[in-house]
Amino acid sequence: MMARLLLITFLFICAIHTNANPVINVFRKVSATSAEGSWLWGWVWGAESTVSVVDRSPSLSYPARPAAFGPELDLPLLGYVIPMSSFTSPCPDNDSKAVFDEASNFGCPTLCVSGPHEPDPKESWIALVQRGHCPFVDKVREAQRLGARAVVVGGEDPKVSGFPDTLVNMYSKGDASDVTIPSSYITYSDFKELSYLIETSNTSHAGLRTLSLLISTQYSSWEWYSPIITFIVILILPSCLTFITLLIHRVRMARAAERDRAPQDMVKSLPWRVWTGTGWEKHEGIVPLPQPSSSTSHTVDLESGLPAEALSESTSQDANTPIAMPWFETQMECAICLSEFVKGDRVRELPCHHIFHLDEVDEWLINRKKLCPVCKADVTQPWNPNKPFPRAEDEGNEEEDEEEENLRHSDRPASIATERTPLLYNHVQPHEDS
Repeated sequence: MMARLLLITFLFICAIHTNANPVINVFRKVSATSAEGSWLWGWVWGAESTVSVVDRSPSLSYPARPAAFGPELDLPLLGYVIPMSSFTSPCPDNDSKAVFDEASNFGCPTLCVSGPHEPDPKESWIALVQRGHCPFVDKVREAQRLGARAVVVGGEDPKVSGFPDTLVNMYSKGDASDVTIPSSYITYSDFKELSYLIETSNTSHAGLRTLSLLISTQYSSWEWYSPIITFIVILILPSCLTFITLLIHRVRMARAAERDRAPQDMVKSLPWRVWTGTGWEKHEGIVPLPQPSSSTSHTVDLESGLPAEALSESTSQDANTPIAMPWFETQMECAICLSEFVKGDRVRELPCHHIFHLDEVDEWLINRKKLCPVCKADVTQPWNPNKPFPRAEDEGNEEEDEEEENLRHSDRPASIATERTPLLYNHVQPHEDS
């Protein structure tokens, strides 16, 4: 579900990026008519602009943020920046005139031209006002009425307002479709510096001190500050964390599985035998002892695993006396494939003396577990040669002892059993009739 949502979001952004102008016009049209549209425009389509003083060399540039209402500034706008307070003052019929002093530059309506100088309506000039005392859209409407081509709004003093000195998005709570000029917001510190540069400037326009100001705006959905990028990151971050967690888990599992497997060179070094068809086929009776070997070297019998000297010494015993066979010689089938050993099979003998088909047990030890499939003994650990192996006769004796123990603990003595004794004895005594 999350992957589909990310794919749809990516395709939507690509479509916007490809057809920027039509989509931007739709958003701008919506943002100019409602407060909800203004919020949508500022949240989805973040933008930044730059206010540059081109009278200086090098030019001074201040970061700005365009308003969510008004037209889009497609091309850079060059004009003379003039503070509104330099040629206007609140009209006498303005009820809020008592709030402002002569040095205020809030640009709130209604303003009247005061003094002998005013900007030429035929020239491109930009109004400079400060935030406060009225909505942003009212300041822009008033500057538009007085003939400005654009408006630059400066921030409030953080010491007075208590707000941080950062860029904000200028919205309109009501219908702003009548606003036909662009506007941008700059911080309070930049506003104070720009106002000081105007006061000390040698450039004048229509008798008013001014500077040449260039406003450029570039709308982009790929800027780092755009909230939609933050939204996408919030969606992708859990997926990335989940992927990293699964990756770490897989690596840990792979390492644990590697520790559980036996090294290939160690497995290949284990002894292996060829099934000749003579040793393991002796499971029906007592196997006669082989002829003593004439060699005096210490050799080991391939079938029984016993030294040749031990076999030669055992020839002095009576041939009719039963000899206890090592338990691993009684194996007739491979515990992995459950197939009986046939002549010519190659088998691997593990340190615990369990025997399996060579290819099968090698694959088990190298690719799965380093433990014997039968007794779970670790083949990488040295086997204790002094540990006695269980004999086949011992296993039979244990079964007989277990039967005798069960008979000894029986509720009814075995001595009273006769020919009429039932094979299945009911230990529950019937209730006597009252």
